[in-house]
Amino acid sequence: MRRLTLKPDATAHSRQLRNEAPYAERKLWRALRTAFPDAHFRRQVPLGPYFADFASHALKLVIEVDGESHAERQTYDSARTRFLIDQGYRVMRFLNADVVHNLDGIFGAIERAISSTPTPVMRGMTSPPHKGEGVSGVSQ
Repeated sequence: MRRLTLKPDATAHSRQLRNEAPYAERKLWRALRTAFPDAHFRRQVPLGPYFADFASHALKLVIEVDGESHAERQTYDSARTRFLIDQGYRVMRFLNADVVHNLDGIFGAIERAISSTPTPVMRGMTSPPHKGEGVSGVSQ
């Protein structure tokens, strides 16, 4: 897969989206970090011309939290989902109300998706160190 080129303002726009996140997204973010730390989810991730609410590059998994406005944006959301699938990502969509009132059910669905991912990260192995972290006890 080729690397996607980001727009020059993508980082600033991601930061703005994170700062203005609705309650349901903030709640899911806190819970994802605690429940699935090895998945390394990121939030408001620029992927091509779109921004994913949550993405795990290691798992190739995108999680979208849809508010009431998404009912009017079905064409846009369908195009975005097709794009993400074409990039190799699986896309899971949840409603704000479900995040607020049924977080356990959402976690069950996410766990099933993660367990079906054959990656070293999710098979109990530790992920490789991030750039610049190195491995302790090993000389370079």
